[in-house]
Amino acid sequence: MARSPRSSSPDPADGSALPERRRGEGARLVYDILRDEILDLALQPGSPLDEQQLSERFAMSRTPVREALVRLACDGLVTTLPNRSTVVAVIDFLHLHTFFDALTLMYRVTTRLAAEYHTAPDLAVIRARQADFARAVQAQNALGMIAANRDFHIAIAEAGRNPYYLSLFTRVLDEGRRILRLYYSSFEDRLPPQYVDEHAALIDAIAARDVPLADRLAAAHADQIVRQIQALIARDRRQDVPL
Repeated sequence: MARSPRSSSPDPADGSALPERRRGEGARLVYDILRDEILDLALQPGSPLDEQQLSERFAMSRTPVREALVRLACDGLVTTLPNRSTVVAVIDFLHLHTFFDALTLMYRVTTRLAAEYHTAPDLAVIRARQADFARAVQAQNALGMIAANRDFHIAIAEAGRNPYYLSLFTRVLDEGRRILRLYYSSFEDRLPPQYVDEHAALIDAIAARDVPLADRLAAAHADQIVRQIQALIARDRRQDVPL
């Protein structure tokens, strides 16, 4: 007897219905939802991720859940402990300066190379990614901003024609997505228009093939991000409570 197609299943976490799935799409569904929850810090660093509980939540077997967790581990978003349990990866604030070093260098070198080697189709892609970013900023969509910002800078790196820098920058941007979430949180997800304008200025310098200007603008862009994150982390949140 033929099995009937699987209907939408409720998500016990919020009561909403999950979309219908074709064979093989379960792992992708779990991956997408957990990734967004981790990046949005809804799942806090260090939070446990139990396969059985996730299987019940998503109304599917443990196999696609396990596959999704493997993908998240490859992204650096979850960690498997020696006892084989899985937790949301911690943010290494102690060594955050090394991330800032790599981020600044990659902003600079990829923008310089894009200014030198870009083609007209490259510029079209970069401008399209900038439009996506501007729309996300206008909508105050933090996850949309993170995704569009990544795609914008990856497009610039691709225009630079150096696959090694592209690979390294992709890793830096992907591993830093939760740091970028903190950055947007510091503005309460209302990113000032000047930061959209910074992207536009980068595009203008690239289009003009002005390598020194592209370098300076990229360095300044990285610097303001680093300063904002540092200020957020170091903010004094103590309360003066009378005893």
